[in-house]
Amino acid sequence: MSAVLRVHSAAEIDAGAGAERPEVARVLAWSRSFLTASHPDLGRTGPVCPYTQPSLRRGLFHIATIEGQDDGDLPALVAGLRTWYDTLLDGLTEESERELLTILLLLPHLDPADSTALDELQRKAKDDFVEQGLMIGQFHPVCEEGGLWNPAFRPLRAPVPLLAVRKLLVFDLPFLTGDETHLTHYLARFAPAMPARIRDQLVTGMTARTKSPSPVAA
Repeated sequence: MSAVLRVHSAAEIDAGAGAERPEVARVLAWSRSFLTASHPDLGRTGPVCPYTQPSLRRGLFHIATIEGQDDGDLPALVAGLRTWYDTLLDGLTEESERELLTILLLLPHLDPADSTALDELQRKAKDDFVEQGLMIGQFHPVCEEGGLWNPAFRPLRAPVPLLAVRKLLVFDLPFLTGDETHLTHYLARFAPAMPARIRDQLVTGMTARTKSPSPVAA
């Protein structure tokens, strides 16, 4: 049987949906306890993820699982997240709701001790997602990516490997400056009045600064 995506809202999971997959309830509990809370190592005030609690409160937080035996074509399944996202988005009229729509795709069959496969899957998908105005991030039990405000903090560690999808927002700039293509898509979306020549110069300058070695303090 070919694999398909199955998506449930948090409310549906609370009512028993996905009960045959214990990781579904586990990730939802982690989202409510970790992502919505503050942390002493975060490096700023507020919750680890400022979008999760509003998304949960307004019924816009969803968890997706892969159903079926043939889950070998993961890139195609990840691309299918965009179809699900667009379907859910069509029912939302308020911009505030559209910004909070979130889907987590659980990938528990990936190695929980090595994030390499998940990192590569996210890296390849990110180009298309950002171009279409979406952010896609990876969470993993041993994810080594540091926090924006405290590089020693590990905000992307989750109980099981997963990908998270939400709308690309103007506040996402710090997560896109290391890639010229991502930065170009960002500026084209959020700074359309800026002359193309100036956008290109800005992209070149910002990515060059991001990739240059940091000075070592004496």
